[in-house]
Amino acid sequence: MLLRVLTSACLAALFAAPALCMPTLDAVRAAGALRCGVVANPEDWNKSDLHGPLGPLDVEICRAVATAVLGSKATLALKPFASELEAEEGLSKGEVDLAVGVTPDATAIWHWKISFGPPVFYDGQGFLVRKDAPVSSVADLAGVKVCVVEGTDNEKILLARTIARGIAIVPMPFQEEGEMDDGLAVRHCDAISAYVSRLAQTKGAYPKQLGGDRILPDLLTLSPAAPAYRQGDPQWGMIVDWTVYALIQAEASGVTQANVDAKRASEDPVVQRLLGVDWATSRALGLAAHDWAAQVIATVGNYGEIYDRTVGPQGALKMPRGLNALWLQGGLMYPLPVQ
Repeated sequence: MLLRVLTSACLAALFAAPALCMPTLDAVRAAGALRCGVVANPEDWNKSDLHGPLGPLDVEICRAVATAVLGSKATLALKPFASELEAEEGLSKGEVDLAVGVTPDATAIWHWKISFGPPVFYDGQGFLVRKDAPVSSVADLAGVKVCVVEGTDNEKILLARTIARGIAIVPMPFQEEGEMDDGLAVRHCDAISAYVSRLAQTKGAYPKQLGGDRILPDLLTLSPAAPAYRQGDPQWGMIVDWTVYALIQAEASGVTQANVDAKRASEDPVVQRLLGVDWATSRALGLAAHDWAAQVIATVGNYGEIYDRTVGPQGALKMPRGLNALWLQGGLMYPLPVQ
């Protein structure tokens, strides 16, 4: 009886979300496309999704995974979600095979039965300070009017951390992000506190008023954005994880979109394994093409190339690498071995 109930439930789910009843890799291959969810940049900020517009970066990670699984002519079916919560729910219900740009947390893992891959972007709460303010670090904020969106974690953390350090800021709460940004633009605020990706977005939205303002190097929090996938499918999780690792290793090894074919002749064993001289990684991941990572790099470039054209100097946010630099350069981006 129990078997009949489970079979019926699975058959019912099969019509709505095939990936729920078969390994995700098989479902993606059968569909001939990767369904990937990304968090759209909402016009009306919802006070819970604190990251800035990371969508362009997220889409490239989706494309990288699609290429790893389906090859260089992979089809990518993007689904925008209005919030991280909706993206997590959609992933859990099988609306997408992968969601990128979600903040990992234990509650989501437990509630939605999802897991998270390696971070693709490190964000965190910081400060955008007017250029004429004598402030170079958080310690200099005493007496400074710091604006923040009321009712967010940003407000709570700002007050808790500055009080704990004995820094007597002048907090100025706003109900809406746009009003807060306007407040800095007209110099009603001396600084605003939000996620660094949001601060970069604000600078870009007010180039004349805020173009010379400074984002302090100090962070109050660290909040990564990562890919997410359903629990119970370890092979799919490995494919997503090692696709990200391959992008990072490619940058560290100097393998780019332009030179990937030439690098196939490299005598560096790390590069040889990355580009598929042996079949070990492809066998472990269950991928048909031994040069899957080479195809990914040829399609989207390495992590640094993706970063630069999406959220870095060639993108709208124009963010420096900072914590998103390679571990070799003092950042937090590092790969597990692609082997």
